[in-house]
Amino acid sequence: MNKIDFMLIFDVLDANPNGDPDAGNLPRVDVESNQGLVTDVCLKRKVRNYIQLTRKDVPGFDIYIKEKAILTDLQKKAYEALNLKDKDGKNQDQARMWMCQNFFDIRTFGAVMSLKEANCGQVRGPVQFSFARSVDPVISAEHAITRCAVATGEESKKQDGGNRTMGRKYTVPYAVYCMRGTMNPFLAEQTGFSEQDWEVLEEALVHLFDFDSSAARPAGSMAVRKLILFKHSCPLGNAPTHKLIEAISIGRKEGVEAARSFQDYQVKLQRDAIPEGIVVEEKIDGIEALS
Repeated sequence: MNKIDFMLIFDVLDANPNGDPDAGNLPRVDVESNQGLVTDVCLKRKVRNYIQLTRKDVPGFDIYIKEKAILTDLQKKAYEALNLKDKDGKNQDQARMWMCQNFFDIRTFGAVMSLKEANCGQVRGPVQFSFARSVDPVISAEHAITRCAVATGEESKKQDGGNRTMGRKYTVPYAVYCMRGTMNPFLAEQTGFSEQDWEVLEEALVHLFDFDSSAARPAGSMAVRKLILFKHSCPLGNAPTHKLIEAISIGRKEGVEAARSFQDYQVKLQRDAIPEGIVVEEKIDGIEALS
């Protein structure tokens, strides 16, 4: 495999893309620029959830970091499958490779598995994401909501003949976010990350929000708009990642003051800034070219 760089562009409409638990679950923002943020951990979670839903019974596509998982028990499976009795780390290389072969997210994103009861070592993942950052500053909208039910009978008696309770909900009215990513072929060789794995990851990125609806993110409120890939012709790469990302420009169209749809933005790629040996692919069409 050769190096691959990519940019994922998605938008948010009347939803909370990534609440900050340290700020009352307000949408995350850069405190200086007020640009919206979505953490890499949040985006990887969505990839894991998609794989767990769509590859549930496919060998080699189990998920290590998932809800209610007991990591020690999962790592013990490696020692049991390989019939390794010593779990203190002497056989961790074999156990680590078993974990990579059986868990998609380990061979993709890596994992720290240095647990005492079943030491499987550490894995550096070949695929890494950046934080997603909004193109423009965002405004967090605050909404008062009511609940027409109460938790206990005692609570209902305090409601002056009613049973409504109040709450708050926070959303981003509209924003376009960009996430940068890369695939390191040298680490891919170490973890066993394959061409098939890359194709599955591409699929997951394109459909990242299709099965992610919740009260904070209603159906259709978040959508992947473009996945732009830069495929190099050699493992070392034909150009630095940042140079390729800088060839993409995203901005509001002239005359748009308050953007409320992706049609209010334009995405352009400066093709002459892309050196030879790099193939540019768009998984969702519609990008404009700058000569």
